[in-house]
Amino acid sequence: MDDPRIGADARTLPELVSQLTTDLATLVRKESELVRTEMTEKMHLAGKAVGEIVAGGVLLLAALGVLLAALVQALSEYMHPAFASLLVGVVVAAIGIVLVRAGMKMMKPENLTPDRSARQLQKDAQLVKGR
Repeated sequence: MDDPRIGADARTLPELVSQLTTDLATLVRKESELVRTEMTEKMHLAGKAVGEIVAGGVLLLAALGVLLAALVQALSEYMHPAFASLLVGVVVAAIGIVLVRAGMKMMKPENLTPDRSARQLQKDAQLVKGR
């Protein structure tokens, strides 16, 4: 009566299916927690990017106020005041554009996707397929 196929774990098929269902539910719950955590991190990154964009905008306004007044006055000794204003405005705008682009680069969709969670879900799917 000793069947070598039956080891220490002699659970029935319904018990195994029930355990599998419980394990899969736990896995899905843990994976969803991971996705929520990673999305929170990504939203924090997006918040920092917005902060950089705002800081760039504030600096643009401050630069326009201060530099246009000071540099235009200094350059008007060497050229017509209209050309001095144009030169100063272009330089200040270029600096502001660099700051805004840096913030926008941080907000690209590929920087906000939950990469680690997606990789883990793929591994889990391969593990389930393997069984």
